[in-house]
Amino acid sequence: MRIGVSGWTYPRWRGDFYPRGLVQKRELEYIGSRFPTVEINGSFYSLQRPESYRRWRDAVPEDFVFAVKGSRYVTHMLRLRQVETALANFFASGLLALGHRLGPVLWQLPERLRFDPGTLSAFLRLLPTTTGEALALARRHDVRLEGREWLHVDEDVPLRHALEPRSRTFGAPESLRLLQQHRVSLVVADTAGRWPLFDALTSDFVYVRLHGARKLYHSGYTREELGDWGELITAWADGRGAGDGRPRDVYVYFDNDARGHAPHDAETLISLLRAP
Repeated sequence: MRIGVSGWTYPRWRGDFYPRGLVQKRELEYIGSRFPTVEINGSFYSLQRPESYRRWRDAVPEDFVFAVKGSRYVTHMLRLRQVETALANFFASGLLALGHRLGPVLWQLPERLRFDPGTLSAFLRLLPTTTGEALALARRHDVRLEGREWLHVDEDVPLRHALEPRSRTFGAPESLRLLQQHRVSLVVADTAGRWPLFDALTSDFVYVRLHGARKLYHSGYTREELGDWGELITAWADGRGAGDGRPRDVYVYFDNDARGHAPHDAETLISLLRAP
């Protein structure tokens, strides 16, 4: 079970979660001292650079894990269609420089993108299942990445993907079958009722995003609510919460950062999970 936050460069956290006087360039280092994982969300808005990924990698402990949010150009602009070059550019942009600290890749879909079997199947087939496959795909990048690409992996290891749709149509049996077939996790997203909360387990890991209990991105979670999430997470992790009884790795990211709740809620959840 890995519990962390989505992003780390929030002014609201300074002098609150971050100690007063902590310089901004050491905020990720501080995150690494408090949590075992963080979600990189800047990669959603634009392609990052290899030197950024290397700097982030070097700021955290050896056993730390980064989840990386996939490019919105792929999900929101191309809407999963004809995305091979865009995926190649994304994987060439530097995330492979994270090495063994690279965790799941998150693909968040727009609300108006409905499930289409052909589109989803074609997209899932393109997703690399190992870092070696990701490297092969990255080598097909276009000229926009020339001179700023990262084309190296230390070893060929499995690569995980999670899909966060915001249309209820992705709960259709055929959608779940495709996700299971490609071992892609259907994200469990708590969005204060704004978007559907899926609970189907479609992979060997569970990816949870907690966006706020009552007001999207703004509201915190009570200790009781976090206790309920803790019970679910523990059940997924030990197999009691899975229909097949198999334990799952669980990644949890708090995204209710607008008023600074995210890191405090993450710390409370961790303390509850550690309690006897």
